[in-house]
Amino acid sequence: MAPPATSRIERVEILRDMKAAEAIWRSMESPEHLATPYQRFDLQAAWQSHIGEREGVRPFIAVAYDAAGLPLLLLPLGVRSENGMAVACYLGGKHITFNMPLWWRDFAVTATRADMDALLRGLQQPGGKVDVLALVRQPQSWLGIANPLALLPSQISTNDCPVLKMAPGAAPADRVSISMRKRLKTKERKYEGLSGFRCFKVGSDADIKRVLDAFFAIKPLRMAEQNLPNVFAEPGVEAFLREACGTRRADDSTIDVHAMVCDEEVIAMFAGVSDGDRFSMMFNTYTMSENAKYSPGLILMRTIIDHYAERGVTSLDLGIGGDDYKRLFCKDDEPIFDSFLPLTARGRLGAIGLSSVAHAKRIVKQSPTLMQMAQLLRTTFNR
Repeated sequence: MAPPATSRIERVEILRDMKAAEAIWRSMESPEHLATPYQRFDLQAAWQSHIGEREGVRPFIAVAYDAAGLPLLLLPLGVRSENGMAVACYLGGKHITFNMPLWWRDFAVTATRADMDALLRGLQQPGGKVDVLALVRQPQSWLGIANPLALLPSQISTNDCPVLKMAPGAAPADRVSISMRKRLKTKERKYEGLSGFRCFKVGSDADIKRVLDAFFAIKPLRMAEQNLPNVFAEPGVEAFLREACGTRRADDSTIDVHAMVCDEEVIAMFAGVSDGDRFSMMFNTYTMSENAKYSPGLILMRTIIDHYAERGVTSLDLGIGGDDYKRLFCKDDEPIFDSFLPLTARGRLGAIGLSSVAHAKRIVKQSPTLMQMAQLLRTTFNR
């Protein structure tokens, strides 16, 4: 039998509260590391404080070190009880589009399956503290670097994520076509007579409050219109988003908020996370008034695309799901995957069950007939 391949991971430390992890976590938010903007400490800590704790999620933050004591990765997980098993998932729940560890960049480039197996062994704590890992919505790569967790057993995620790729220095028409720009400019002229009309990235505390106040007033009406439950009314969600949107970083905001407004009202808004290479939308809405009739969301989206392209951002997504308005701008798909990995004997059955449910959901999402039936059942249930 061949000897097991060696790994650079020498040990794995488990940190069980956010405060204990803060210093090392923040140190890994640097150019030498690879991470999505969703895994920033400020965003994840706000979620855990307002939502995770309410839902019984216990931090299970894994830090893997090499023999010299260099942190190679930080895996931000939380544990909850599901059907009698301890299931570890990424922190942030359904409010996070992409999940990934924070990697030491040089390690991520050269990581092997042996390294990932060593990570799994390090997560198998004495006494079976975690039965199964449910690692969902993971990008196959980030900033052109393959995600080492894709070396582990995986399956395609339930939903796709449309993405717009933007070449540095490309002409504006390469990201939004000339014909689309003309149509949107014609619509935008309908608003230009409104007092105080503008599209802008929100900066002041007063403007953030105004835009979020409008969002939390309008969004329930929009979701009721679609016979959808108002997930933003769930306990802790509003407090989480208000804290994250109001938290400033040295280089930017934790959540970027963009808005189209006039003196009378907030006409449309989008909010998402960004770094130097990616903007990823988290939530949005638009007015219920007569000002909704000239596609304010599309006009604002064009403004946002140009805003980030001019700052060197090379890709932009509008979140999980293939809604028609997303496909107007985002022509490609971001490959994303899920992994359901047992850490104990009891977790083997749990991993199979979670994997099967996720696979079934994807089949429904990919079939118009099944999706229509599911929407009908959801509407009936909500009524």
